[in-house]
Amino acid sequence: MSEKSATYKDSGVDIVAGNNFVNLIKPLVKATSRPEVLADIGGFGGLFSLNTAKYKNPVLVSGTDGVGTKLKVAFLANRHDTIGIDLVAMCVNDIIVQGAEPLFFLDYLATGKLLPEKGAEIVKGIAEGCKQAGCALIGGETAEMPGFYADGEYDVAGFTVGVVDRENIIDGSCISVGNNLIGIASSGLHSNGYSLARTLILERLGLSIDDKFPGTESTVADILLTPTKIYVRSILNLLKDFTINGIAHITGGGLLENVPRVLPKGCQAHIYLDKWERPNLFSVLQKAGSVEVNEMYRTFNMGIGMVLAVSEAQTEEIIDRLNGLGETAWVIGNVSACNDGDERVELLGV
Repeated sequence: MSEKSATYKDSGVDIVAGNNFVNLIKPLVKATSRPEVLADIGGFGGLFSLNTAKYKNPVLVSGTDGVGTKLKVAFLANRHDTIGIDLVAMCVNDIIVQGAEPLFFLDYLATGKLLPEKGAEIVKGIAEGCKQAGCALIGGETAEMPGFYADGEYDVAGFTVGVVDRENIIDGSCISVGNNLIGIASSGLHSNGYSLARTLILERLGLSIDDKFPGTESTVADILLTPTKIYVRSILNLLKDFTINGIAHITGGGLLENVPRVLPKGCQAHIYLDKWERPNLFSVLQKAGSVEVNEMYRTFNMGIGMVLAVSEAQTEEIIDRLNGLGETAWVIGNVSACNDGDERVELLGV
């Protein structure tokens, strides 16, 4: 007797499920479209026609990132509708710091077994993030790889391209001694430090994903899955009327590692820890592991998602504009002179 004919589905890859998934996400993708998008999803590449008439000397700026071990929290909670917002945020927030408007976004979703409805929840978040950032979701890749991932788990990566006029690139070179540092509030942990945060909350404190988070009426899942804030529209609004000398996205490495990335030689950031209100989340994390202050500020954003270096003359107006845009912002420090070998960031009031 001959053996049954083998199929791709028998080995764990379901092409029909993949086609169903594409049909589920088509309306989500269409909702993010911009006039420059030339084709629907399904082609071998996404088509985007750059309107060069809008720019004197356009420079394309690209960025790519993932969500890290925040995904482990999503798996535990079985909540997948906001992880896509995080994915977009981590990419577009990286390019807006150079003054670039995000134009389009692509995603990569890899899993052991594709469940169309679950995949659609992930893309729903990606589409929402794209709408918040004003960019189009023009394509992506879904990889079904049996045996490669644990049951129910997946990974995501994102890629974005933006544009800025060469003369408007923000690279920190215009930062000078006497500039003020404005911190814009984060929405929580964003998408960094989760390997430590999960250890402290789930192991040190012994909380489950459905327990109330200390000091709140929200669950651990609610707090840890709060989406990363997208700052694109607010910063583009500022750039229409103000000069921003440098912007740091506070991601992995926290304030201690990210602020120096935009400081020119001879400049040091003085950050005053009593100038902004840190969310309760960070106090809980610090107490749970007796975490040293410098470790906290090198691992987590500590309530600050973006830092802007601006002139003293424009500081008050920029703060007022940010408040009017629904952001919460504070003057958290200033730029001082330093010598070679000095710390690039000094935390004052520790």
